[in-house]
Amino acid sequence: FKELEYMTLVMLAYNKTNVHPLTFVLIGIPGLEAAHVWISIPFCLVYLLDLLGNSSLLFIIKTDPSLHEPMYLFLCMLAAADLVVCTTVVPKLLSLFWFHDGGIPFEACLTQMFLIHSCSTMESGFLLAMAFDRYVAICNPLRHSAILTHSVIGGIGLAIFFRGTTLLSLHPFLLRWLPYCRTNIISHTYCEFMALIKIACAETRIRRAYSLIVAFLTGGVDFILIICSYVLILHTVFRLPSKDARLKTLGTCVSHVCIILVFYTPAFFSFLTHRFGHQVAPHVHIFVANIYLLVPPMVNPIIYGVRTKRIRDRFLKLFSF
Repeated sequence: FKELEYMTLVMLAYNKTNVHPLTFVLIGIPGLEAAHVWISIPFCLVYLLDLLGNSSLLFIIKTDPSLHEPMYLFLCMLAAADLVVCTTVVPKLLSLFWFHDGGIPFEACLTQMFLIHSCSTMESGFLLAMAFDRYVAICNPLRHSAILTHSVIGGIGLAIFFRGTTLLSLHPFLLRWLPYCRTNIISHTYCEFMALIKIACAETRIRRAYSLIVAFLTGGVDFILIICSYVLILHTVFRLPSKDARLKTLGTCVSHVCIILVFYTPAFFSFLTHRFGHQVAPHVHIFVANIYLLVPPMVNPIIYGVRTKRIRDRFLKLFSF
């Protein structure tokens, strides 16, 4: 009966013309509706690992004074943003997949969209801050503690937070007054800016342009600056006298480089296919979009837990019985 009720809601949404709908309907992954329950199992497991890993990371770093270093403090900020992103997405996704409850109030949809995009922007900023920490630690090691004091770290964190909230705060207002007279069906598992733009029946070029500019000024610029920092790092490393010194120095960057690859690879794929990749199958794009939001928060604690002995030991001690 619940499934029949959901399908009735979907059919009504298709037949209804409403300029300002009170409710949108998420349909999940188009073409894979029959497999939603099976798909939800790995998504649920990944979410539980997100919660466990990032909560443990926050607790371990907070309670261990020896880990109150710039890299780990930025890692804490990244973990907090990760928790907000996955918690904003997964509960509604599981409600959709398990109970066919795809309805989401219009205001809640805009709130979800804002939290996802703003916190994803913050994640990118924290990765840039971690790259800056590696640059200072390797290229100017004698002044590392003098440059990255706790007040400077806090200032950087606040700047990244305000950048994400300020630049993305216009997105809900850009969508709030659009007419949605075609349909209120969203072919996605969560509310996304471009997914909402596509179902509007008004001219949206200015809104699309603004979204594109914001994406470049945040993720695009962050990625360029990260690349520049690693070019300078490599320039410094290859000037070291011995091979062992070069390998040891590069070893301190491996965890961060892995996180960068895990975060930016699906992010750029999702961003580019949503705007330009019209030949990409919808279920492929939506699946990758979910991976982009859920997998990096799971992988980040694992990478740092495996490669950082102090975190690994504290984690094992925390869960040892």
